[in-house]
Amino acid sequence: MPTQVILTETIDTIGIIGTEATVKDGYARNYLLPQGKAVLATPQNKKMIEQQKARFELQIAKEREAAEEMAKKVETIACTLSAKVSNEGRLYGSITINDILEALRAQDIIVEKRMILLADPIKEVGEYKVPIRLYKSVEPEITVTVMGEKSASEE
Repeated sequence: MPTQVILTETIDTIGIIGTEATVKDGYARNYLLPQGKAVLATPQNKKMIEQQKARFELQIAKEREAAEEMAKKVETIACTLSAKVSNEGRLYGSITINDILEALRAQDIIVEKRMILLADPIKEVGEYKVPIRLYKSVEPEITVTVMGEKSASEE
């Protein structure tokens, strides 16, 4: 049974701080409420959240500003990955989110796996633009260049 809650902090998969959301009963009961990440959407809690609206808006602005600052840094990032390729230029494996995540970590860019918006694994040599979701509408793109390396059987 769904439960109405008001978020007391921003949760990427649900919404931003101060908004109402409908979540599964167990998720609210076992995670959001005990962790203090949300409160039940009762009339008195709605009134309390309304009074704290200015503080929430300030926090949202800070989160967005931090995300936009990081976006400027991330947009300049270029990752070069190499993988074994066939004669036609197709990869034997594929470049996945994990590969991109590791390449970013090597450049001291720490993002979470779910922030990398790669629709399908990369299976061909080339240059790709991969969006990174830092905040709700802040999605800078990084350049991922996939270079081929000949396999030992082709040399």
